[in-house]
Amino acid sequence: MTAADSAAPLRIVIADDQASVREGLVVLLGGLPDIDVVGSAADGQQAIDLVAKYKPDAILLDLHMPVLDGIGATRRITAEQPDVAVVVLTTYADDSSVLDALHAGARSYLTKDADRADIARALHAAASGLTVFDPRVHSTLLAATAASRSAAESEPGGMAAAAHPDGLTDREVEILRLIVGGRTNPEIAADLYLSGHTVKTHINRIFAKTGSRDRAAAIGYAHRHGLG
Repeated sequence: MTAADSAAPLRIVIADDQASVREGLVVLLGGLPDIDVVGSAADGQQAIDLVAKYKPDAILLDLHMPVLDGIGATRRITAEQPDVAVVVLTTYADDSSVLDALHAGARSYLTKDADRADIARALHAAASGLTVFDPRVHSTLLAATAASRSAAESEPGGMAAAAHPDGLTDREVEILRLIVGGRTNPEIAADLYLSGHTVKTHINRIFAKTGSRDRAAAIGYAHRHGLG
């Protein structure tokens, strides 16, 4: 990649059924020198069409839209345009909305009280393969994880009796649970007294075994399989 390429603005599509919100986001984000808004959509199907047409780096979309909602649009986009990062920006931070979006393939999840800097940072991070949750969403994920773990432990024999899916080892499941809890690689290394290189190797194996391309996908996998 050349210096000119690295300096190119992030190309995004914005999707929200409320015209005032959509137009406001276009002006708000389009005014940043490192973001280029290439299209805006009023429903999920329009979002899919614009992503197919412009091949942006990322899409910022709401969950509740007509024709096709944000979950359906996310699922389609991640299947048909896997290089496009999906960042959810919505009013809803309940556990079902968050988990459904992550399961569908969203890389980041923000609520609409996020400011312009937070949104821009999440878009850039998602386009780089990273995951960003705002504090409300992170709290929701931690609560859902605790509830899932409590339910698993209440089953006869507890979690220890269950075989791990897809050949995951006990250590890999332990690290996956720490990822779900929002721990970074250095924090995981410190928690488990491992080197950073060893943690990275374990995480790469987790991604390979679970078919996850990033931490958000791994978190979705963990919740689907009761490992969160």
